[in-house]
Amino acid sequence: MIDGVKRVAAFCAGNEGGNPAGVWSGVELPPEDTMRQVAAEVGYSETVFAARDAEGEGWRVRYFSPESEVPFCGHATIALGAVLALEHGAGTFALRTSHARVTVDGKAEGAAIAASLVSPPATGQAAPAELVEEALALFGYTRADLDDRIAPAVANGGAGHLILALRSRGVLAAMRYDLDAGRALMRREGWATIALVHAETPRLFHARNPFASGGVYEDPATGAAAAALAGYLRDSGWPETAIDIVQGADMGVPCHLHAQALPGQGGAVRVSGLARLIGEGA
Repeated sequence: MIDGVKRVAAFCAGNEGGNPAGVWSGVELPPEDTMRQVAAEVGYSETVFAARDAEGEGWRVRYFSPESEVPFCGHATIALGAVLALEHGAGTFALRTSHARVTVDGKAEGAAIAASLVSPPATGQAAPAELVEEALALFGYTRADLDDRIAPAVANGGAGHLILALRSRGVLAAMRYDLDAGRALMRREGWATIALVHAETPRLFHARNPFASGGVYEDPATGAAAAALAGYLRDSGWPETAIDIVQGADMGVPCHLHAQALPGQGGAVRVSGLARLIGEGA
C-alpha cells in the first residue's frame, strides 16, 4: 500500500460516530490500479485521492470504494476538507472530480474539524413505476410502506441515487436486503446507493443508504445522497430547503448531516458536518 493514507470520520455526531474514509493527498495521483488496490486494502466505503490540479488551481480528486470507482462521494469530500484544513489552514478548497467542479471548506473547531461541501448541480425526477416495484421487492417493502408526501425519485447530487421515502421510522429500521441482488440492481441502473428516508418532521430526516454498488451493505453517512435528497425536495416544493439528516443509528454509528439546498431549480446543495481523525489502523 502507498504511504500516507489518513483515516477520518466524517459527519460525526459530536465526539462519536461518523463515517470513516481514507484520505490520500500528494503531488500526483497514483496509477488507477494502485488507487483501486489501496481502497480495497483500506476497506472503508470510500477512499479519496487528491493531487494538485495540473489544469488550474485546486485539487484533482478521485474516489474509490473497495470494489469500484464512484463519481462523487460526500463523506470522503468532507474528510478531505478536514485534512486539507489541518495541512494548509482553514479555507475553501477547489476540487475537480472526474465529472464536475466542487468546493469544500474546512476549519478547526476544538478537537473536531467543521467542513462543508458545495455539491454539483442537484436534480431529480420521478422514478419509473417498474423500478420502484423492483426496489421495494428487494427490501421486502410494498407501496403501502411509502410516504405519499414524497414521490419516489431518481436524483443526482454528484452521483445517482434512488430515493424512497418510508412512512415510519420502524419500517426504515427493519431494512434488510440481499447484497448480490442489490449490487446487480444498483450497477445496472447506475445508482451509487438507494436512499431510504423517513421524514420525522419537514426538517428532520432519518436515513439508511444501502451501497451495494460499491460492495458495502450500508453506508453510515452519505453526503452525495443528502445533496440529491435536498435538491429533489427543493425542486418538488417541499416546505423546507434546509434539512438535518440522522443516519447510521441503526448500525451503531451515529452520524449527523446538514443539507441546505441553494436557490434555483437544479442548483447545488451545501452539505455540512463535523470530522475527526481516527488514527492509523483504525
